[in-house]
Amino acid sequence: MGRTAMTVHARSRPRVTASLLRRYITLMAIFTFVMFTAWAVAKQYLQAPPGDFEVRQGDILLSDRKYDEAIERFEAALATEPNHRGAMMGRAIAYLQSERYGEAEAAFSHLISFLQDNLEPDDVTGTAVLAGAHANRGILYDRTGRHEEALSDYIQALRIDEGAVEGPSVFHRILHGNTRPATIRKRAEYLAEQLSLPEDQRLLAVPEVDARQRMHKP
Repeated sequence: MGRTAMTVHARSRPRVTASLLRRYITLMAIFTFVMFTAWAVAKQYLQAPPGDFEVRQGDILLSDRKYDEAIERFEAALATEPNHRGAMMGRAIAYLQSERYGEAEAAFSHLISFLQDNLEPDDVTGTAVLAGAHANRGILYDRTGRHEEALSDYIQALRIDEGAVEGPSVFHRILHGNTRPATIRKRAEYLAEQLSLPEDQRLLAVPEVDARQRMHKP
């Protein structure tokens, strides 16, 4: 009787086949990958400086030309970190691209003043942002017919960090589909040449060239 019960009990145990074992290993590998990915994303978010996550969202919306939504994200970043340079630059660019020129000028000018007052000599990124702010404000002045002020800002941008503003990166060329961008140096040289002519001989706006100007966001 006891031996029969033991035999039945032994036979009732599920068999661990090779197929079942492989399925188990595969599921555990998938589970481990998903959990590791979720942990990595959460870690990146939690360890990022305040405002960085919102700025990344704003940058995506900016590249999609969703300017109002981008402004909301940049302002959310500034609510978290009022001195976030990327958020200040992003919001100013969004204002400019949505033709809110008064707000854009105020935003670029505030960023320039902030950086001039707080920039450390060895802050390479901050220096690039300052050059970009001058370049972008120059583009604003160019678009609104204030060409002397545009030239002044272009020259200042080139003096501060020419490498940061002379042409877009490969990423920006892919993003904007533009392999022949109008560089800050070329535009400054053109303006300087035209402004040296008598006023009735100047050609300060060239739409097909001006349309190739790109914002600078280090």
